[in-house]
Amino acid sequence: MKKSNVSKEALALHKKLGGKIRIMPASPVRNKADLSLVYTPGVATVSNFVAKNPKRAREYTMKGRMVAVISDGSAVLGLGNIGPLGALPVMEGKCALFKTFAGVDAVPIVLDTQNPEEIIETIIRIAPAFGGINLEDIAAPKCFDIERRVVEALDIPVMHDDQHGTAIVVLAGLLNALTVVGKKLASARIVISGAGAAGTAVAHLLKKAGARNIIVLDSKGIIDSKRREAHKKELARFTNPEHKHGGLREALKGADALIGVSGPGLVGANDIILMSPKAVVFAMANPIPEIMPDEAKLGGAVVVGTGRSDFPNQINNSLAFPGVFRGALDNRVRKITDGMKLRAARAIAALVSSPTANKIIPDMFDKRVARAVAKVVC
Repeated sequence: MKKSNVSKEALALHKKLGGKIRIMPASPVRNKADLSLVYTPGVATVSNFVAKNPKRAREYTMKGRMVAVISDGSAVLGLGNIGPLGALPVMEGKCALFKTFAGVDAVPIVLDTQNPEEIIETIIRIAPAFGGINLEDIAAPKCFDIERRVVEALDIPVMHDDQHGTAIVVLAGLLNALTVVGKKLASARIVISGAGAAGTAVAHLLKKAGARNIIVLDSKGIIDSKRREAHKKELARFTNPEHKHGGLREALKGADALIGVSGPGLVGANDIILMSPKAVVFAMANPIPEIMPDEAKLGGAVVVGTGRSDFPNQINNSLAFPGVFRGALDNRVRKITDGMKLRAARAIAALVSSPTANKIIPDMFDKRVARAVAKVVC
């Protein structure tokens, strides 16, 4: 479907629906007898019981099955800082995917502040109602500190999906892509274009998975120890082992894989030619990738993935977050660990038993995915 048609149809659908989320009672209220159980007077007994037994709130309230999807609208998709109302349709869509793919109930919450301290305080104060917190579309670098402090303060799972959901799916796809081209993660030279939330998390998870040669770039070029930002100093500690300098072309010389989480049209076929034979390219900027698949292949790439659904190998965090929170809720996980992320990535990769250049990752509508991920989040 052409972009113009999608845009028109999306606007028409959202206007018709008045939003994508509805609240439905789990038990119908048909008469006074029902009313006395779900509300007064019966609810008073439940309230007193939960107040005296707070650890059992998950059994008697929505806390055991409800996730809050929270954003300040500061980094929405490829749209940038469009604020809370601009973020709301995306958060609604996220909640729809939670329910569709994993049967998880979720509520969209957009905050009318972009002050990190106010965001942290707000999340902590509303947390008692929820079994998990999915942070979304919060700009780097503040997203790192927000997530860290909220995780430390709460005893429920918290995940910034732009970071960790993306990293999980990238690792899953890369494991299979490297298998297709006959290379190993430990010896592969991997270039990550983009040092925001996604790029930083991808680099960290790849390192945890065993990658030893990673280069990360931002708009200024290859990241090294001279950078002042805290998260980039941390990246410099374990990336760029060959001490390369310069920009993307210098980084790509001899690289086995390019992971793009940056911006549209930053790479051409002449850049891909610089990579090693049988290169892997994940161009994930949306809606326009760093390089279009045909051009990447013209430059010599064998396996190409994008964030789009109209090309093979869609690398999308929707393959990860529904199952992660399904498993976290079912298993009463208090914190989502690196071990869980690694197991989730391998579980997703394993669902493609015989990967090929055009099939390295399961389809988003593969019903096995959420179940497989949920099983290992424990």
